[in-house]
Amino acid sequence: MPTTSDITGLVLAGGRGSRMGGVDKGLQRYQGQTLVQHALQRLRPQVGALMINANRNVDVYESLGVPVWPDALADFPGPLAGFLAGLDHGATPWLQTVPCDSPCFPADLVARLAAACDATGARVAMAATHEDGQLQLQPVFCLLHSSLRDSLAAFLQSGQRKIDRWTAAQGCAVVTFDDAAAFFNANTLQDLQQP
Repeated sequence: MPTTSDITGLVLAGGRGSRMGGVDKGLQRYQGQTLVQHALQRLRPQVGALMINANRNVDVYESLGVPVWPDALADFPGPLAGFLAGLDHGATPWLQTVPCDSPCFPADLVARLAAACDATGARVAMAATHEDGQLQLQPVFCLLHSSLRDSLAAFLQSGQRKIDRWTAAQGCAVVTFDDAAAFFNANTLQDLQQP
């Protein structure tokens, strides 16, 4: 089973923040800290190393003391480009991705995804929740094996961008979490005012 030291955590902060009026989402404040600081703090005990994927304000992100890698592809192509940056620069066999805008994700996220990969032999696992009786995938919460790098690069080069389409083709293990609220993500500036 992948252990903590086998896994690099990647906080995805490379988006346009278009639903927040174009602001750099990871640097918005929530309960006294930036969103990216919340994500790093929640992820740090769960992984062996940390990185940030950011395309703007790289110097500000670097001041947090972890490596920062921009997308290799231009024009903000989405989270999968962040995944690829993480796979290109991570030094461990596994990469755990989380978005910068979900400050309360589960403290056992990585352990549960790693256990699913171990149990099924999958090279990718994704979180999911139940909302209104439906299974809701949480595609930016992924544990990926580094051997998937070339497959992901080819998928992106073909012009495709949907995370769950790519992960499904890899035989993704889906892990359901009971607490849907833990995956709350801040999409608007009003969301950041929530307690």
